[in-house]
Amino acid sequence: MNVDLDRSTPIRMAMVGGGPGSFIGPVHRSAAELDGRFCLVAGAFSSAASRSYAAGRGYGLADERSYSDWRAMLKAEKLRPDGAEAVAIVTPNHLHLPIALAALKAGMHVVSDKPATATLAEALWLRSAVADADRVYALTYTYTGYPMLRMARALIAAGGIGKVRKIVVEYPQGWLAEPVEAGGNKQAEWRTDPARAGKGGCIGDIGIHAFQLAEYVSGLRVTAFVADLAAVVPGRRLDDDCNLLLRFENGARGVLIASQIATGELNDLTLRIYGSDASVAWAHRDATTLTIRHRDGRTEIRHAAASDGHGARLPLGHPEGFIEALANIYGDVAKAIRGENALIDTIVPGIREGVRSMLFVEKAVEASAACAGWTSLGHNP
Repeated sequence: MNVDLDRSTPIRMAMVGGGPGSFIGPVHRSAAELDGRFCLVAGAFSSAASRSYAAGRGYGLADERSYSDWRAMLKAEKLRPDGAEAVAIVTPNHLHLPIALAALKAGMHVVSDKPATATLAEALWLRSAVADADRVYALTYTYTGYPMLRMARALIAAGGIGKVRKIVVEYPQGWLAEPVEAGGNKQAEWRTDPARAGKGGCIGDIGIHAFQLAEYVSGLRVTAFVADLAAVVPGRRLDDDCNLLLRFENGARGVLIASQIATGELNDLTLRIYGSDASVAWAHRDATTLTIRHRDGRTEIRHAAASDGHGARLPLGHPEGFIEALANIYGDVAKAIRGENALIDTIVPGIREGVRSMLFVEKAVEASAACAGWTSLGHNP
């Protein structure tokens, strides 16, 4: 891969999406710039020029670097000597593919919010484009940036809990327990719209986080599953509640629960992995600790520390959070762009994980609708 070896200056980044009222746009900007490895220089923050200008000013940009059309932005930035080198995509799912394709064609690196695309067919198309473009492409499955999950991953890979036997991952939210999309909630509007979200609702929004995290930390691929997805809120066109039984490649069993109608829940992602010698447990509400329970009855609580090599930034006992986890991913992407590592699709999820996640979403939706029982997923792609 061709890399930019000038490591002395930040990578110039443009953003598509992240306009007024956006939650994820400012988070990506803060994470990208936290270590000084990226600098936001341009953006197509909204299709309305006034809103894009307003967002750009809020980000500290001159109006000439704020665009109302992302195609125009890519064209203009490519021609500038100080133009963007990378593009962050923080839009609804249906725009991920066209923006990523155009950015790669313009010779820019891509950091995309998950999922990679709205459909599996699109993900396969994008995979070919990434292979041809010779540019870095990364997906921000943000939880993979948490130091304690990286520590758990390394521990399991080293045999620290013995043979993995059971995996339980739960991601309950309650913000869609009522039809808030009918009341003008923009985040709910596109997430419940098949034309913008894709074939999956909850399964494609947070279910793939749970799925990807279970595979990422355990080091094991899901080979088969039973899926029970439902649209619980009357009139909703996409699933808002997901329950799956999983089988992994080594024979381990698993359970995945993802719900956006779990009334009262906020963002309580949890992961438990049980091995023959010990188990590990992690919860988003206490993200800087990892609990290890040994077969002999000992319980070990590990804390993130700046010296542990897994991405912690602060001295022992100081909490770190979501932006820091995302910043770890951006930091690894910057190293890949500058030729300092080749961790895309290993430590940092890339197009391979993007394709696999969309395979999981589409098969789960189809299997649930058909009451298909055990459905093969396989080890690849």
